[in-house]
Amino acid sequence: MFTYQAPDQLLKDKIILVTGAGDGIGKTAAITYAKYGATVILLGRTTKKLEAVYDQIENLGYPQAAIIPLNLDGAAEHDYLEIANTIKNEFGHLDGVLHNASLLGSRAPLASYDPTLFEQVMRVNVTSQLLLTQALIPLLQKSEEASIIFTSSGVGRTARPNWGAYAVSKFATEAMMQLFAGELATSSPNIRANAINPSGTRTSMRAAAFPEEDPQTLPTPEDIMPLYLYLIGKDSLTINGQSINAQ
Repeated sequence: MFTYQAPDQLLKDKIILVTGAGDGIGKTAAITYAKYGATVILLGRTTKKLEAVYDQIENLGYPQAAIIPLNLDGAAEHDYLEIANTIKNEFGHLDGVLHNASLLGSRAPLASYDPTLFEQVMRVNVTSQLLLTQALIPLLQKSEEASIIFTSSGVGRTARPNWGAYAVSKFATEAMMQLFAGELATSSPNIRANAINPSGTRTSMRAAAFPEEDPQTLPTPEDIMPLYLYLIGKDSLTINGQSINAQ
């Protein structure tokens, strides 16, 4: 799967939502999914960034994308239900979701971690994923083969000092993925759920976490796209409940 060669029309006529689509891995995944035929719904906080990705997809001649601006930090249950209703009215169903949006928070000891920031990180990294997935399940049930991809981290499996709320949120993400995978396998067997740990990748979040690191020594988001394509497409139909390293 790490050297996966996707067929040119792997995602033809598929509708896929990507969160955090304005930058980094989310942006690259959205453009990659569009390249392979998907109509991509770009969800993110900054409209200007989403519009730039939209324009790039259009200029490349890929299927026209859609934009949903949303600040996950301030969103409530009704916002996610409204998103689901919009997608239902526009497309009728949904074939895939990439939960990519995350907030790093601060690199600080848990004993002195700012509780307000802790709650903010958990809202963006955990609660938003729960509420969005809950709202979208009826649309995913209408797909012949739907895939939900969560974004994990190495510190979401083995906590390391000073990773604070981010590590806690990624442990929660791993649990959420496993719960959805197991429960949906019974109630909605057409939906599978897995997680990807991108590992060290050349993104702005990585630079913020490791300011002393030379980004040129890291893989780019483009380098890890084979796994993102594999897990969203039909060749991974038997993969469910797995947390996989992209590198």
